[in-house]
Amino acid sequence: MAQFDVHAYKGRQRADVAYVVLVQSALFDDYRRRVVVPLVRLSAVPKGASVLGSRLNPVFQVLGVDVVLHPLDMVSMDMVALGEKVTSLAEQGQAIAGALDELFTRSWG
Repeated sequence: MAQFDVHAYKGRQRADVAYVVLVQSALFDDYRRRVVVPLVRLSAVPKGASVLGSRLNPVFQVLGVDVVLHPLDMVSMDMVALGEKVTSLAEQGQAIAGALDELFTRSWG
């Protein structure tokens, strides 16, 4: 598993959450859990939501599905609970890292 790999989401919210993207560093690959961020179907986001396309919530396309990165729902999952790897967002890694920076920045207090 590599950082920014995208996995099919198998959980209860799969109607809204299409995939999860692995965000943790390879430094922690020996651990049995992986930190992932949900990729929510764009169609599941309320119309007119101000978060779309923001630094915190960039929009991507994964296998023809428009998805929104949702770092406020970031979670740690056991590796065996991850669905199959379907693709990688490594080329969009800077946007994903920027979203996490936005989430964790201390500039606003």
